[in-house]
Amino acid sequence: MTRARLIALTVLAALLSLVPIQYASANGLLPIPSLPTDFLTSSFSGTPATANPLPHEPIKQNPHLSANGTNSMHNDAYASDAYEVSGPLGRNLQVRSATYGVSECATMAFDSRGRIVGLCGDLTGFKMRLIDPTTLQTIGSDLTTSQRNLLTLQNPFTDMCGGTYFSLDDHDVAYVLTVSKQVWKVRVDTGGFTKLGAYDVAGAVPDGDCLIATLPDWSGRIFFVTQQGRVGVIDPDTGAVKTMKFPDGEGIYNSIAGDESGAIYIVTDHTFYAVDADATGQPKVRWSETYDRGTQQKPGQLSQGSGTTPTVIGDDLVVITDNAEPRMNVLFYRRNGGDGDRLLCKVPVFKAGASDTDNSLGYAGGVPGGPRSVIVENNYGYEGVQSTLLGQTTAGGVAKVSLNPDNTCQVDWTSPVISPTPVPKVSLGNGLVYLYTKPKSFLLDDSWFFTALDVRTGETKWSQRTGNGIQWNNHYASIYLGPDGAAYMPTLAGLIRFKDK
Repeated sequence: MTRARLIALTVLAALLSLVPIQYASANGLLPIPSLPTDFLTSSFSGTPATANPLPHEPIKQNPHLSANGTNSMHNDAYASDAYEVSGPLGRNLQVRSATYGVSECATMAFDSRGRIVGLCGDLTGFKMRLIDPTTLQTIGSDLTTSQRNLLTLQNPFTDMCGGTYFSLDDHDVAYVLTVSKQVWKVRVDTGGFTKLGAYDVAGAVPDGDCLIATLPDWSGRIFFVTQQGRVGVIDPDTGAVKTMKFPDGEGIYNSIAGDESGAIYIVTDHTFYAVDADATGQPKVRWSETYDRGTQQKPGQLSQGSGTTPTVIGDDLVVITDNAEPRMNVLFYRRNGGDGDRLLCKVPVFKAGASDTDNSLGYAGGVPGGPRSVIVENNYGYEGVQSTLLGQTTAGGVAKVSLNPDNTCQVDWTSPVISPTPVPKVSLGNGLVYLYTKPKSFLLDDSWFFTALDVRTGETKWSQRTGNGIQWNNHYASIYLGPDGAAYMPTLAGLIRFKDK
């Protein structure tokens, strides 16, 4: 039997083994199933860390979102992927998991009661799920927001249409995209969800296109973007929709960010844009910058181009990556300024011929007058769940990149740790960056680990095994920190919680 056939059979067998759980324990009563091969690796390695907070600039609060750190996949309107709260230090780390079947809550938020609000995808579509943050059991009934059209033959593991991103406002109302081209308003109640209404944008989004991401600007207007490069603005009071379109051939495959000036930052697979709305609500381009999109869609990416959601820093910066050959670059831009001088600097990361990312950068602290930094993760080599089976893994590498006061930039450190696809998260409160790692191993060992690195040095502080097998694969889902400092990692089969005792 060839290795490729063995991998295919392993994927099929693993997914089929989880199907009964889909119906027997969709409420999270059962843990993610373990394998007898878990003993092949140590459950915990390293030394607990000591909190060492990072100096940082304020991450400003969008008044139409819930508190920073609780409102979306990327934490806040700045898409900082950084938390004020201190996450786990690794002191007598307690690990709990729950399975919801073949269902991954890739985007999560936290309501005013501290409960997890998840947008969860499975083989049939997307559901809103309310989850107890300690027990991981579901509360009330799931709310189905989208059903996949299986006749399109879209791969459910890479299809981002109408279900990847949502945001939570300051009144516990979620704004959720659907495959029917609506933006639902869903209130999080004591025991579940209530659909309050929907904004229908189908008239502005033609057949063949779909909704990708949504975010309010600082005035409360609801922006959305589509995969074929449309930008829409919804008047939240009247429901009126106005749109614009980027040039044909430009697609959007990531989320969006915004700042207090009213700008919304969008990366297509060709160009980086700042967009805003005029007094009538019509979206328009404030500025644009082309970048090197490379010559191919590299393994580890969902499109050819930048794989990042823009990261806004302080009063003046926004940061993305490109898709250059032989190495991608981290690019620091000035948010305000004239055309031609907006790009401050760029620096290549990771090995030649094995360098890309499809995840957002994490703000790693710093203040004006000193270096200001981001964390970037290498996703090169991840082409689906088969890429990390039977001891295989990806190219790996995580780096810290800084912009200096003289507008030069450099790579401060590069760690060889292999974190195939999670969105890394920085705890500004303790100075750690959290990753979800899978070292290269042998045929029977597909162990996954929750790993903490020192942001200042890149040193691996500790690593906690979660389990062995495909059911522990996060498959592009983000890491999250809850308001109480617990960390969460969604996987293909459920959710894991980490908390210092």
